[in-house]
Amino acid sequence: MIREVKISDADRIAEIYNYYIEHTIITFEEKQVTAEEMRQRIKSILEKNYPYIVYEERGLLTAYAYLNNWRLRSAYNRTLETSIYVDIEYSKKGQGSVLYKELIEKAKAANIHSLIAGISLPNDISRKLHEKFGFHLVGNFRESGFKFNRWIDTEFWQLMLE
Repeated sequence: MIREVKISDADRIAEIYNYYIEHTIITFEEKQVTAEEMRQRIKSILEKNYPYIVYEERGLLTAYAYLNNWRLRSAYNRTLETSIYVDIEYSKKGQGSVLYKELIEKAKAANIHSLIAGISLPNDISRKLHEKFGFHLVGNFRESGFKFNRWIDTEFWQLMLE
């Protein structure tokens, strides 16, 4: 089931996200986030009226996705960045695709012009997900992040909605 995020989801969202911080290059954050910090992040996105949705399976939040600023200058207001995270125990079960489809529909309904996705490499699963939804590779920043004692490239993918 897909539903809108609640502030009370922050604990579970932090738990899901912290796995990616600790074990992957999917996020360039290196320090775990607290539930309180996640509450503030959720509030910030909701205050902007950007979509923030979660996937629940049998009452357990297993994935989440949201849109946020791509850049802060006002001219970028109709181009947003996507984020999606699935509990590692539920990955490869289609929840990410279901959430992404809904997130894109919400972006269209909100009159968003384009979506940007950043993918740290290697990440074939994310590449395939973005290709599936019509995103196109628009750029690659070589060695743009340093995590786990190595340099990491980042690709940027874009979906035009209008």
